[in-house]
Amino acid sequence: MTDIHDILKKYWGYERFRPLQQEIIESVLEGKDTLALLPTGGGKSICFQVPALASEGLTLVVSPLIALMKDQVENLIKRDIPALAIYSGMNYRQIDMELDKCIKGEYKFLYVSPERLKTEIFKARLPQMNINLLAVDEAHCISQWGYDFRPEYLQISEVRKWIDAPILALTATATGKVVLDIQNKLAFEHKHVFRKSFERTNLHYIVLEEEDKTGRILKICKRFQGSGVIYARNRKLCRDIAEYLYQHGISADYYHAGLEPAQRNAKQESWIENRTRVMVSTNAFGMGIDKPDVRFVVHYEMPDSLEAYYQEAGRAGRDEKAAYCVALVQNSDRDKAFKKLDESYPGYEKVNRVYEGLCNYYQIAVHSGAMKEVEFNLPDFAHHLGVKSPDVYHALRVLELNDILQLSESIKQPSRLHIRVNNTILYDFEIRNPRLAPLIQLLLRSYGGLFEQFVFIDEHFLAKKLQTTPEQVVAVLKKLMEHEIWDFIPARDKPTLIFIQNREHKLHYPQNIVKERKEEAEWRLKQVYDYALSHSECRSRLLLAYFDESNAPKCGQCDVCQKDRKQAHSETYYRNCAEKLIKQDIRTLNEMISYLGFWHETGLQQALQYLLDEGKIELNNKQEIHWKA
Repeated sequence: MTDIHDILKKYWGYERFRPLQQEIIESVLEGKDTLALLPTGGGKSICFQVPALASEGLTLVVSPLIALMKDQVENLIKRDIPALAIYSGMNYRQIDMELDKCIKGEYKFLYVSPERLKTEIFKARLPQMNINLLAVDEAHCISQWGYDFRPEYLQISEVRKWIDAPILALTATATGKVVLDIQNKLAFEHKHVFRKSFERTNLHYIVLEEEDKTGRILKICKRFQGSGVIYARNRKLCRDIAEYLYQHGISADYYHAGLEPAQRNAKQESWIENRTRVMVSTNAFGMGIDKPDVRFVVHYEMPDSLEAYYQEAGRAGRDEKAAYCVALVQNSDRDKAFKKLDESYPGYEKVNRVYEGLCNYYQIAVHSGAMKEVEFNLPDFAHHLGVKSPDVYHALRVLELNDILQLSESIKQPSRLHIRVNNTILYDFEIRNPRLAPLIQLLLRSYGGLFEQFVFIDEHFLAKKLQTTPEQVVAVLKKLMEHEIWDFIPARDKPTLIFIQNREHKLHYPQNIVKERKEEAEWRLKQVYDYALSHSECRSRLLLAYFDESNAPKCGQCDVCQKDRKQAHSETYYRNCAEKLIKQDIRTLNEMISYLGFWHETGLQQALQYLLDEGKIELNNKQEIHWKA
């Protein structure tokens, strides 16, 4: 099948493409290097998945997030499209087998993290693959001017030496400076950009200066119907806000990367299926989730860049119906944010102490350790070193920035098994070891393909059937590895640390790079608070100007635009509104605000104070307002 409309209909069930998707796909099929800028929810993945299916060969997809890779692979497999993701946790033998299958044409999509591109096994196999397209997701990560620069992304252009295929770079957020840098870093033959406007006409951007942020969030949840997301920076705060909302009658839950995978999946599924109405989360929530009916997104604190704010706020209203993006600020927020930014760029001595500590902790000798991967528990290591966990984390980020090591995210990786011997040898081993026969027979009955490849297995299921414990099953599976009967990779759910370079006598990295990155981060943070603390410019226009869309029209619906409208209302108007609402049995200021909207809070407050001073209203012991006859 080569017609892109037939492919779209067959695999995704859509009759037509979204704006710019078809133009991007046709550009790729014409063999042109292409950069696509599509806002969050704009359907970026279809832009490389459809042309991949319309062409012979394999599409190589580079993505920085393991969870996102796994999610896309699972979605492709559900559509009967063979896809594979290679990520930390797979051993050499397993990777070797899977890459051989890619060479044989058994997959249409191969997803890899950028650090995999430099491994020797990948470099050896790649030239043998029939690559039809190189897709780079989150392409802003390649730019030193991007808000989420990742040094390992610089390896991507090296891949072009071994393949003869166009490149499609995709991102949801990029300034003009970043757009040029992406194309240069990826060695585009010609500048070629498709850019959809970042304007979201259905979104109402609101910034509220608020001291009681938790109380305001409750008002927002009561004011707006439908699903919502509350973004907060730390895990405890997420839990506290969710519990507060739940105690006040709001169906709310919390989410962060520190939860067990089963918990995260259950919470996410409950929210997607509308059993949970509001999710309070760190920025770990939302990537790859396409829930169209999110009616409001609230930021308890502003993120570190307008790119991040735009992406997170943009998870609201993907169904193109009205939705609200509310940011809460306090006078002290700006100073706290700049102090935190300063702490996140530690000096050489602090970085060196952490690095030397890591090398000693994992017993890495000088001139060794390159591409060594270890399980890593940050709090345990910080305690061992006698350094605060945040200080260790910031030092790791500097080391990542300089391509010295890579810290992967925590993600559930089930147990896997591959039988190395043939059926005859296995049967002979089984006869000579009758106590192991029940386990071997259960494995063969329960799982197919064990002789050909690694297969996910469930030690809990096996233990239940054998009436033993999962720990005993794992012990036996490991024991048989010694007899070279099979390869077994136990389940794991811990972050991993990869030492990219060999350890040297003295840690060396160009400190000017850290200085430049800090200056760039300070500039971005300044733009965030210029946006948040502005009271005179349309919010939508400010965001669009940041993304180089000048002379955009006023949205007419953000808090600044509404404030201009509100000023047209007289004091008499608000007094009449208050009287009408009170006589309709609306008894509190919060209820009145919920009825009229945020923009009218000041006018209503002044009207109620006037009516109270004039003796026309009174408050009972519950602070409810009553009209005096």
